[in-house]
Amino acid sequence: MAADPVYLDVSIAPGQRKTLPVETTRHAFVYVFAGSGKFCNASGPLAVPTEGIAWLDTAPASAADNRSLVIFDRGDEVAVQAGPDGIRFLLVSGKPLGEPVAWYGPIVMNTQEQLRQAFDELEEGTFLKR
Repeated sequence: MAADPVYLDVSIAPGQRKTLPVETTRHAFVYVFAGSGKFCNASGPLAVPTEGIAWLDTAPASAADNRSLVIFDRGDEVAVQAGPDGIRFLLVSGKPLGEPVAWYGPIVMNTQEQLRQAFDELEEGTFLKR
């Protein structure tokens, strides 16, 4: 079953607020390209830094800035308050696949065994196939 993704490139002027609809049957995340802002929804989003900063700090962020990934729980909208320089981000939503997820670093598979095999192949130089 395909995820049927929907992508929205969103720019919000400094200090402005915007509410974007998201179908409740979909999961959503945003990736911030520029600027900063605060994201709100009913379940309190958690900013996941995509750079190697404060890896052990798991407290929910009050704001997300450039190169941040924000993952949302269920809800029908995402509210954004742009920071002093505005914000530009990609909002992605898709139907959940309903499959198990095994994740470590840059590799995502369905099971821990597949994940171990992928890292073995990466180490052996056979991970990428032509």
